[in-house]
Amino acid sequence: MSSGPPPLVLASRSPRRTDLLTMLGLAHETAPADVDESWLPGEAPVAHAERLARAKAAALAARRPGALVVGSDTVVVIDGELLGKPADAADAVRMLLRLAGRTHVVATGVAVARDGVVHAAVETTRVRMRPFGEDLARAYAATGEPLDKAGAYGIQSRGAALVEGIEGDFFTVVGLPVARLLALLEAHGWRYAFGTLEAL
Repeated sequence: MSSGPPPLVLASRSPRRTDLLTMLGLAHETAPADVDESWLPGEAPVAHAERLARAKAAALAARRPGALVVGSDTVVVIDGELLGKPADAADAVRMLLRLAGRTHVVATGVAVARDGVVHAAVETTRVRMRPFGEDLARAYAATGEPLDKAGAYGIQSRGAALVEGIEGDFFTVVGLPVARLLALLEAHGWRYAFGTLEAL
């Protein structure tokens, strides 16, 4: 007789990602995997996001036999350039003004690892920012919210006020594409059953 689904572990420090798993009703642990997130020479943004998601999931899964480990990484790209987390408020303002009135791409890599097997994918979403000036960018930066977020904004909180529209999956921009995650869990033999996982 089955003893239930394996432990679900999120390899992330992101409160947004744990909030999404909680929203789905999935009991989980968080145990961040410390991996080198350096950009490799010539590496495309989408490849970077998938590689880091795989690395995070695999690193933690090696320490947690039997567990389903979720790794994820999000990048913001405009004009082919990666926008990471801002160094300070001034850097946040610089990034925000670069995004203002334009469309950029958010790519989130997600991976699920268990006992040496890793399934991974990347989702991309286009985000269109409304036009705004330096005063608004400074006011938002002063909240402190942009400082720990790639691209210097959080679509799921106060940064929503800067967004005009999106093309694609909202949860990709938040940092964990839900539909893709559930497909990867199924690839490991576990189907989402509205608050729990059941064996296929």
